[in-house]
Amino acid sequence: MIRSAALLLLLALPVQAQTPPPRPGAAEARQAELDRLFEALRTAPDQGGGQIVEARIRALWSQAVSPAAGLLLRRGQRNLQAQETAEALEDFDAALVLEPAAADAWLLRASAHGRLGDRVAAARDLQQALLLEPRHFGALVQLSQLQEEAGDLRGALRSLDAALALHPRLPGGEMRRRDLARRAEGDAL
Repeated sequence: MIRSAALLLLLALPVQAQTPPPRPGAAEARQAELDRLFEALRTAPDQGGGQIVEARIRALWSQAVSPAAGLLLRRGQRNLQAQETAEALEDFDAALVLEPAAADAWLLRASAHGRLGDRVAAARDLQQALLLEPRHFGALVQLSQLQEEAGDLRGALRSLDAALALHPRLPGGEMRRRDLARRAEGDAL
């Protein structure tokens, strides 16, 4: 009840108070930096270098949302970690009201749906995240896991391969790929 009232108050604030005015060219500059970072991620010499670049990409993605949406996303993540999944889902829903173009918000909500056992909603949210940011390796990994749980090993392998094409130094990625390939395509590999 208190959470709903707080959400209503948050939504009732004037839009100017929630979202700072965009700087001219800020979106273009962020996109250019993401392009450079994705190239650096693809060519990272080792896992440590890949993790540094990945952290910068994730930071840019999180900076692309308004402070209010960022607060809701962080609170939702804390609720997910505390196993308060229904509350996390409310937070992610509210963040998406404020920032429907935030791929990370869709990804996080997919995680909450997955924990609640709603694979269809999770898959739909992952699809939306990938429509907004086709290079979202985290969404591709999560989609691969969802496909694997559903028994679609070939689909899981394709999604994981797409994630590894973007982030070849993904921690645990190659080992998971070998396992998925063995199970999807047989022991001949």
